[in-house]
Amino acid sequence: MTSTRPPTRSTDRPNPVATSAPTASKETLARLRANLGQLSTVALRQMDQSLPWYRGLRPEERSALGLVAQQGISSYVSWLESPSAPQWVVNDVFGAAPSELTRSISLQMALQLIRAIVDVVESQVPHLAPQAEQSVLRESVLIYSREVAFATADVYARAAESRGAWDSRLEALVVDAIMRGEDPDSLRSRISAIGWKSQSDIVVMIGDTPENPGAGFVNDVRRAAARYARDCLVGIQGDRLILLLGGVNDAAAYVRLATYFGPGPVVHSTIAQTLQDATKSAQGALAALAAAHGWPEAPRPVSSTDLWPERLMNGDASARTALVEAVYQPLQAAGNGLIETLAAYIELGHSLEAASRELFIHTNTVRYRLKRVLDITSWDPLIPRDAFVLHCALTAGRLALPQQ
Repeated sequence: MTSTRPPTRSTDRPNPVATSAPTASKETLARLRANLGQLSTVALRQMDQSLPWYRGLRPEERSALGLVAQQGISSYVSWLESPSAPQWVVNDVFGAAPSELTRSISLQMALQLIRAIVDVVESQVPHLAPQAEQSVLRESVLIYSREVAFATADVYARAAESRGAWDSRLEALVVDAIMRGEDPDSLRSRISAIGWKSQSDIVVMIGDTPENPGAGFVNDVRRAAARYARDCLVGIQGDRLILLLGGVNDAAAYVRLATYFGPGPVVHSTIAQTLQDATKSAQGALAALAAAHGWPEAPRPVSSTDLWPERLMNGDASARTALVEAVYQPLQAAGNGLIETLAAYIELGHSLEAASRELFIHTNTVRYRLKRVLDITSWDPLIPRDAFVLHCALTAGRLALPQQ
């Protein structure tokens, strides 16, 4: 967990508390010092009575907030004694609190806490100062509470910035781990640390990083992805942009999110049902991106499976295996002359009549068998690009057979 400790003191920073604060007499200051314990006790009691969320905190969190309240009152008295001295509110008031407190206590809760303490101190003014000094004491409480409120906002802003920077680094590490295929168990713990919830329907999109993406680019991508996916991680690796989408519920996500990539091909992987399978899908998408220039007319985005032929020619062994397992073997198992008919149709110039003459069957039989090829493989031999994929699958399947 990243640290959100307040910054250390520095004489180069201006005094956050106004130096023109009202002054109190020595007698009043002595009375304040003598009643610090009572003020702290009353403040804690008031917090417990007026703040419902305070009662629901864990004991260690209640203790930490109690220290903040006590330190705040003590620091107020010290400041009132020497208003021109550089009292560093952030350190003096929040220095005793653990950095993790900003995760469980919201800024609104912290401001409610300050208001409760101020109310307590103001209610005790008649018992702490003579009539002539009560207005001075109340004014000083208001000035000091204003500065504490500003200091509180500063603490939370710094904590948010620190968490955001850490989350961005962890997000980049998770994306890189998926691309490289790290151990699923360690990957699962890291990905859950950044709020990832999806356990299925995981897709990877890869393309070029746009020029000058801007400070809000990553948030813009996440907002766009939220319409189509349950989770989204963004990884920028130099000139490469990688999106990891979880719980994808609409294929339109690919087209919409492709507009956030730079010029050039954009590839999306197959849908993975586990994090372990996501690595295989991501590596397939990466191989497809490397071979995408072999098909200049490819749609944008294009599926990694649509680039099987180019991946095969680019030396991707996984593409060869996929063509054999997804196309050749199902056709071989179906029998009924489908492979022979498909081979004749392709080798004879995609002519139904020539294939029917070569096989001594009717043209309608050729047409029927080619329709069966489409039903089995989802690739249509009558479409030139699909026929090219089928041709590559036939070649890969033949090469995978043992030599006679």
